Parts: sequence; structure tokens; C-alpha cells
Amino acid sequence: MTKKIHFMETVLRDGQQSLIATRMPTADMLPIIKTMDEAGYHSLEMWGGATFDSCIRFLNEDPWERLRQIRKEVKQTKLQMLLRGQNLLGYKNYADDVVREFVEKSIKNGIDIIRVFDALNDTRNLKTSIVTAKEAGGHCQTAISYTTSEIHTVDYFVKLAKEMADTGADSICIKDMAGVLTPQTGFELVSRIKEAVDLPLEVHTHATSGISEMTYLKVAEAGADIIDTAISSFAGGTSQPATESVAIALEEMGYDTGLNMSKVAEIAEYFNPIRDRFREEGILNPKVKDVEPKTLIYQVPGGMLSNLLSQLTEQGLQDKYDEVLAEVPKVRADLGFPPLVTPLSQMVGTQALMNVISGERYKLVPTEIKDYVRGLYGRPPAPIAEEIQKMIIGEEEVITERPADLIAPQLPEFEAEISEYAKSEEDVLMYALFPQQAKDFLGRREDPFYDVPVQTVDVTINIQ
Repeated sequence: MTKKIHFMETVLRDGQQSLIATRMPTADMLPIIKTMDEAGYHSLEMWGGATFDSCIRFLNEDPWERLRQIRKEVKQTKLQMLLRGQNLLGYKNYADDVVREFVEKSIKNGIDIIRVFDALNDTRNLKTSIVTAKEAGGHCQTAISYTTSEIHTVDYFVKLAKEMADTGADSICIKDMAGVLTPQTGFELVSRIKEAVDLPLEVHTHATSGISEMTYLKVAEAGADIIDTAISSFAGGTSQPATESVAIALEEMGYDTGLNMSKVAEIAEYFNPIRDRFREEGILNPKVKDVEPKTLIYQVPGGMLSNLLSQLTEQGLQDKYDEVLAEVPKVRADLGFPPLVTPLSQMVGTQALMNVISGERYKLVPTEIKDYVRGLYGRPPAPIAEEIQKMIIGEEEVITERPADLIAPQLPEFEAEISEYAKSEEDVLMYALFPQQAKDFLGRREDPFYDVPVQTVDVTINIQ
């Protein structure tokens, strides 16, 4: 019996997000969409993550319109998006009414599969998205934020997969945002989850550390149903392994990938000059294509490494890089080993930076870290030691309920605030997620004399 494995193509979302900070406009996508639809992919990841923010902040595009335009062209292949659970596409928890409305509108406008994750693997923060997606007729895939630590064992992740299945997931993804899933651990983890949970299992990794192709071969051998790859034009480095290379290797090993390789070749030929254009414009930095084995040593995503170096260089403190890098795993352990994924990757990195620069650990603590310790982001993977808790929030009480239970409905307030420019619920949701950027975008659309204030450039790197 022929073994089957399906491919999810990431070039329209994570591939370009990882290499060119999500700066690809819709106009670059539309001419090749029909060919991508005919290539035999299981799904095309083309929305969510940082695409929404980038559309309105940098590209002057309506992200909802991008979704509708691509949906119009795609007839055979599922469209997929990435959602940060109760954070949606932002960096904080939203009330349930906003989450429900956003998920419903995403499916109504054309999304088939919503991959939802929580930075802490706290399934309470996934529940509203899961229930709403299923009620709206969509497929909800819950993603395990994979990481390594003394508590993040195979047993831990198998238990988490069972919990996700019990919460109502339609499928499960092992989401290795840092590229630290090693081949043998990948084999064991996939084997164990497939034994424990009767749901399709997808594996997502990044090529950052140089081991991703080996990991994909082993997870395929263990029975993974789907793997995530990027067309070669936007593959490698901090992106995913190349679609063509992995497909050819697996087909030679007896797998049916379902891919039409001549169509896949057409897709690469189309995207190659687009990649070259971004390189010439300086948006594609050659360094993001580098292999970074330090990712495995420090358990830090490649994008986070470059972000830390950039922050230090701006302050003339690049000589502190190794010291800050060594501090990151210590801060992470203090905070209960959170996975280094947005927004926790930025928060842990900033705290490590402050510890080193101030010369005293936790002398300076960002508000986000205090909120995290207060329990406002969810339940840490491991308990935070009492002495660390006191250093950060003193005698303040830590909440134990689901953080969103403390947030009153927000949609009516958002609707009132943006009523001058919003023409649809989608416009209101755009404002709810990114108030200033959305107000400026909608203001320009509705009023030719709208005065857009001067904005500073946000260099935050999304690790997801």
C-alpha cells in the first residue's frame, strides 16, 4: 500500500514572513494563484500571522480583500491561516465577543482551516476559537507550540495533544517555530501522538538550525499526515525547507505526495524574480538564509537572535551579545519555561536584555512581564518560584482563572470608536486588532483629506 503524505505550502504567509518580514503585496500573489491551486497541495497558508498587520501598516492593503481575492481564484485547495488563540493576530488577550466575530468572519470570507496556538500551550486560551470555528463550518487545527526544556518532554506533549483532542480539535499540528525539533525526537513524538490521538497530524518546522529536512524524513516515517514547506524561492534559513527537495526525497522513498511537480516548478520559476527583487531592494537580508546551529544550543529562534543583536547594536552594546544570549535560558527557566514564540519570545528577550544592561537581575521589569507573572497571559508551563514572583510583582495576587474571563465584551466600544470610518464588521475588527494603523488606513480610504500622523517603524520580529 502506497504511503501518503500531504504538503502545506507556506510561501504566501510564513515563507515570506520569515524572510522578507511579510512585505509581499497581493499583486505579487494573484498571477500564480491558479497554478498553486492546481499543484496538488493539501492547503495554502496565506493569511494570519503578521500578514494582517503588514497589509495595513506597510502595504496600504485591506487584508480582508486579499483573502477574498485569493478565495475567488482557489477552487480545489484549502486556504489556511494562523491565529494566536485569544490574542487573535495581536499581542494581548481579547474578549470572547471579539474572538468569536473574528473567527466567524475569517471563515465567511474564505478561510477553510484555522491553525490556532497559544504561546503557553494553555488550552483554555484556545477554547473560544475552536468552538466558534467548528460552529462556523471551518476546520480548527490546534497547534502545539513545540519547545525544549526540562519539563517539555515527549510525555508532556502527548498529554497536551490528548487535551487538545478533548477540547474539540479537528487536527493537530506540532508547531516548531524555532527549528529545534530534532529527527529522533520528531520520530518519537509523532509516533506517540498518532498512537494516542485519532486525528490528522501535521508537522511544522523552520530550516534555521540546519536539521529540518532530516526531521521531515523521520516524521514522515513515523506517520505524519501533512508537512509544511515553502517553494524553493522563499525556502531555507528562517523559513521552511524547500517544497521541491523534500517532495522528491519522499517520493523516492515510496511516498505519494499528491504534488504535480511540473506545476510546482512553474511556481518556483514565478517566485524567483520576485525574491530577487526583494533582495535588490534590501528587504531580503542574506543573513536570514544562514544556518544557525546556536538555535539548538541556546534554544532561541533565529529571528530572535538577530533581533537581540539589532537591539544591542542600536545601543552600542553589541559586545554584550553573548552575555544576553546566555541570560535568555535563565530568564526562561525563571518564568516557568514558556515557549519562545510571539509574544513571549520578545518579552523574554527584553527581560534578558534589561537584566544584563542594568547589572542586576529583575531590577527593571517591563509591564508585559509583570502581567505574565500575574497570570494575565495564561498558565505558565511550570510554576514560577515564589522568590522570582516576589522580585517581579511583590505581594500581588496571581489570577488562576482563564484570563479572558476577566475581560468584558469589547465589540460595542470598538464599533463606536471607529464608526466614522468603518463600513463593515471586518473594518471594526481591523480597528480592534491594530487601532492606530487601522484608523489611518480606513481614514485614507474614506477621506481624501485624512491627515496620517508620522509613525515610527516597528522592528519587532514575529516568531511563529
